[in-house]
Amino acid sequence: MAGNGPAPKDPNRRQRRNKEAVPQTVLRWERAEAPELPDFRIEQDGDLVEFVWPERTREWWQSWIDSPQAEHFGSADWQYLLDTALIHARHWKGDKTAAAELRLRVSEFGSTPSSRARLRMVFAEADDADQGRGSSGVPSARERYGNLRSINGGRTEPGKST
Repeated sequence: MAGNGPAPKDPNRRQRRNKEAVPQTVLRWERAEAPELPDFRIEQDGDLVEFVWPERTREWWQSWIDSPQAEHFGSADWQYLLDTALIHARHWKGDKTAAAELRLRVSEFGSTPSSRARLRMVFAEADDADQGRGSSGVPSARERYGNLRSINGGRTEPGKST
């Protein structure tokens, strides 16, 4: 008697083959340095005036430069983030219509735990720092209770459950 269940379907008759619908394009990677927030002029009441970056946007920009994600940014990523900095500045200058676009743009770079999870980003140093323990650094249950043995050898008495 062979294995359990019906015989496998002929591979030529399968509906799903889980192949890529579009082939993947492999690009040569070139890391880029972060640009400085630029000085420029904007038109205000018919005059050109120097644009002043909000201090909060300057701090935000520096946080991206210092972020672990930054080592994976190419020049196009920095340009996109620079455009996002303008939206960030608009938001901090009181333009609340910029909030939704800002949220969408920064999530593309892994700005929150949920966006990092969606992008499948993890922090490598965390594993080294906690030496394979959980995120709390507390020893695992196996480490704490690994030497414990059942007194009755794992048997249960009649009428009792474990």
